[in-house]
Amino acid sequence: MYSLVSAPVLGFDLTRLDGGAATAAVLERALWFTSDDLPALARALPADEVRARLWRDIDAAIQLRPALRGLADTPLSGALAVLEAAPIGSADALLRCVRQDVFDWTWCKDDTTWLQEDEAARATAVVCDAVMAAYLRELLPADTRRRLAVGWLLASRALGAPRIERSPRDTAVTALCERLRTLGAAGLERLRAAADRARSDAVSWSQAVHAATWAVHTADRVRAAADAQLRLVQAVDAADIPLSDRAGGVWNLLSGAVQVLTVADLVDDELAARLLDPCVAALGLPVPGRP
Repeated sequence: MYSLVSAPVLGFDLTRLDGGAATAAVLERALWFTSDDLPALARALPADEVRARLWRDIDAAIQLRPALRGLADTPLSGALAVLEAAPIGSADALLRCVRQDVFDWTWCKDDTTWLQEDEAARATAVVCDAVMAAYLRELLPADTRRRLAVGWLLASRALGAPRIERSPRDTAVTALCERLRTLGAAGLERLRAAADRARSDAVSWSQAVHAATWAVHTADRVRAAADAQLRLVQAVDAADIPLSDRAGGVWNLLSGAVQVLTVADLVDDELAARLLDPCVAALGLPVPGRP
């Protein structure tokens, strides 16, 4: 359910969770790691016996989180209360995404076997610990959460500022995210109205997002698009957009715009306009590539 290709789905879940923005921040930085970063990450991994105790708490926390698939037998009044925040995916799916997508370049693969050297496995484990500390934040004991994050914090200090080389196409994504951070009440009302209009034609909207995602995949811009979605999660959180609005269509509106911005030079004008124009109009931004 979670993958870098389906980053808009991951972003939808993260933007509705207490620790979603923090999870997105860890994943965003992890997307840019290289082989030069692995030693510092690997050195920061706690001892096995320490992690074993911490992961028992993670296993317990996972059982406490309601998911969409578990709401079928919940009374209607109770289901409605948790529906807005219930994730589509799961902690296990997120861990697979980290190990197999974010760190796919660390694996040696053939038709039947995937192998990862010890240093890469330890580095991946440090990121998994930090991701779970954030993703399950409200469900973990405070001490467990802090201890899970220790390795990540130590490695981040040792590595210093991340080395990120985004493409010129990213300028428009950055502008959108920065605008969100200063949204204000009037901007939020415009976003709500635009999301309501988009919801009235949900089928064509969904088809347009699928087409943009396919373009991302075929153009080999999966990591760039995932990076943009993860930054959007953090911008939405900084804008303090209410959970009901995120779940009710505002995230979909913003996410679709960010997705098509990543491949705006490759898709036709009709597709770009379908996903982008309502969002940038609501935010008061110029449409990229147009006067």
